[in-house]
Amino acid sequence: MKIAVLGAGAWGSAVAINLAHRHTVALWARSSQQCTAMQAARENARYLPGQQFPASVSFTDDVRLAIDGAQLVLLAVTSAGLRETVRRLIAAGPIRPVIWLCKGFEPGHAKLPHQVCAEELGESALCAVLSGPSFAQEVARGLPTAATLASSSPDFVRDAARTLHSPSFRVYSSDDVIGVEVAGAVKNVMAIAAGISDGLKYGYNARAALITRGLAEITRLGVALGGRAETFMGLAGAGDLILTCTGDLSRNRQVGLRLARGQPLDAILAELGHVAEGVGTARELHRMADSVGVEMPITRAVCRVLGDHRQARAAADELLQREPRAER
Repeated sequence: MKIAVLGAGAWGSAVAINLAHRHTVALWARSSQQCTAMQAARENARYLPGQQFPASVSFTDDVRLAIDGAQLVLLAVTSAGLRETVRRLIAAGPIRPVIWLCKGFEPGHAKLPHQVCAEELGESALCAVLSGPSFAQEVARGLPTAATLASSSPDFVRDAARTLHSPSFRVYSSDDVIGVEVAGAVKNVMAIAAGISDGLKYGYNARAALITRGLAEITRLGVALGGRAETFMGLAGAGDLILTCTGDLSRNRQVGLRLARGQPLDAILAELGHVAEGVGTARELHRMADSVGVEMPITRAVCRVLGDHRQARAAADELLQREPRAER
């Protein structure tokens, strides 16, 4: 099968490498210079250095060429770039089944990816979201990984899961699109909080408590938005949260660590050179939680620190000094 991957960042490149061992893959990048460099080196030196592309991966900056003959399209762009990329896809020709890989909310509108895609592609389009605990470097190396593919179409999610599935990349199916998307988006904010906690040297006990209470926040919001509670106990929920809060490959965790050390946010993001989705998501999340009446104290604390990195210890201490209450 030919699969088009739109987006040549770390995650798009990793997925292309993984899929190319059993499919033909066309990898699209906005930049012609990046395409030329990847073709010459058979490597994405900027975003995924050291990982070689198999011969079955081709490169293009033309969406029409990328999707020509493709039976499936994977959107490996940021939440901020999702709508623009979908519009490029629509302009390029007949719509193929689409799977998006981003984890966040659309900036300025707080819309989940499935809402963006429904507005642009129509409610009847075959679509799904792929999410779960998956660092790009490990997926590219073929290390064991498991993820969740969610869609409202049972036939499509079954067939697409088989297409993506391999011995090293296990894909489980779900019909809870909202739950999977909320879990993937909000865990990035919790990873910033975990990084702040670790950067302040609060210890493993504090990190474990933060992850657990973070999961409670994610679940409260997800259920309020229409997700199912059990989804947040699975790969897309607890699994991704644990990985992102504890793994040093997590960009969002790195943001938190550096905020706790006193670095300004702009300098941190420039130094990372990659998008940390949790930064934009936190702001949208805070407004969304207020609109649906869901209490999210960890999210509120992260927003405070993102607004002023000098507030890291004060925000953390404020969480610790909250009145005792029943666990729920």
